[in-house]
Amino acid sequence: MGAIVRVAIFASPSYGEHMGETVTDRVRKVMGEASVNQAAFAERIGLAPDKLSKSLSGVRRFTSLDLARIAEFGKTTVDWLLTGREPLRPAVAARTSAPTVGEHGHDRLQDLLERFTTAHEVLDLLDLSPELPELPSVRPDLKRYVDQGVALADDALARLAAEGTPAIDGLDTADLLQALERTFGVDVAKIDLPEGIDGAAWQADGFRLIMIARTSVPTRQRFTLAHELGHILARDAQDLLTESQLSPGRQKDLTEVRANVFAANLLMPRSEIHAAAPGNDVTDEQLTSLVVRFQVSPSALAARLAQLGVIAPKTAARLRGLTTQDCHWLTGQSDLFEARATWSRANRLPFRPAQLLYQAYLAGDTTLRPLAAYTGMDVGKLREALEPEPAPQEGASAGTDVDEGDLVYQP
Repeated sequence: MGAIVRVAIFASPSYGEHMGETVTDRVRKVMGEASVNQAAFAERIGLAPDKLSKSLSGVRRFTSLDLARIAEFGKTTVDWLLTGREPLRPAVAARTSAPTVGEHGHDRLQDLLERFTTAHEVLDLLDLSPELPELPSVRPDLKRYVDQGVALADDALARLAAEGTPAIDGLDTADLLQALERTFGVDVAKIDLPEGIDGAAWQADGFRLIMIARTSVPTRQRFTLAHELGHILARDAQDLLTESQLSPGRQKDLTEVRANVFAANLLMPRSEIHAAAPGNDVTDEQLTSLVVRFQVSPSALAARLAQLGVIAPKTAARLRGLTTQDCHWLTGQSDLFEARATWSRANRLPFRPAQLLYQAYLAGDTTLRPLAAYTGMDVGKLREALEPEPAPQEGASAGTDVDEGDLVYQP
């Protein structure tokens, strides 16, 4: 297992944070920074001059759309306009495959978090944040972290089954990911993470985020997804944390042990393992088929089967000598491996925030900028994609020099 890096990320206060400052004061500050008069400012933000005057004088309140346009014009945030300060950014519980993550990697991780948390803040300010389901919790009667991980996985599997999710071994990672989003209210992003970071998790009131790295190793990605969900359910990823470094293969952080146990029990449930491999005379052919079926690495399956007493230590060692790709090839399913690897390399943003931001734009409550920032697209290109120019009707002239009433098409 890779090293564990705890990264504490704080937001610096905005330059306009002062006691007693109002929304109007901050709007005037944006106008002053732009060096434009009130009439020009009203035109730039698409607000009638008399309405702007009334808002600045306190007679009329700025609407959410007004604030969105002012924030866009001033290259700031609606949250700063309303509060005068930037909220604290999250700490990250990140599982890495490299012993160190450089300074630029931490900066990249912070940029990604800004992208997702800003979208959440906009939805929260617009009162569009969805109500999140209650999560399973760590049982207080269990003192060992290993037992806590097992119990959390059992609770999670029961919750998934109650929501209609079929057996885990029958779910491709794409379907498993969507089931986790629906059941636990977590947003899952599959994106480019800094080199060495396989996954990260953060949770706060009304917001749960898992980020998993795009990779050519689908089993690592699947395990990371489950591992980070373990952090979310155990409430490990909600406090600001200090940075620490653990050596690969020598984990001493018990929260990481718990998350690993949770992942193993979630992805390879005891009942499904015993149903797939009854008895302890499992053949090598059956073992390779189980790797393909449960979509875990041979080493992860070997550890789980040995722990359950299904295979002997020598058999486990032999299984660890294979790769996931080997197992797909030996079972005649190399095409399936390529399909899974292709999906694990693809970019994927959580759909729910994008949908809600777009609906807010259609309702006139905000501009396209929050959606563009969330998707990483240029505002102009996004507008072109969402609002394409209507195609000219067949036979219509492209010129403008035809007099009214002239024939533009004759059969």
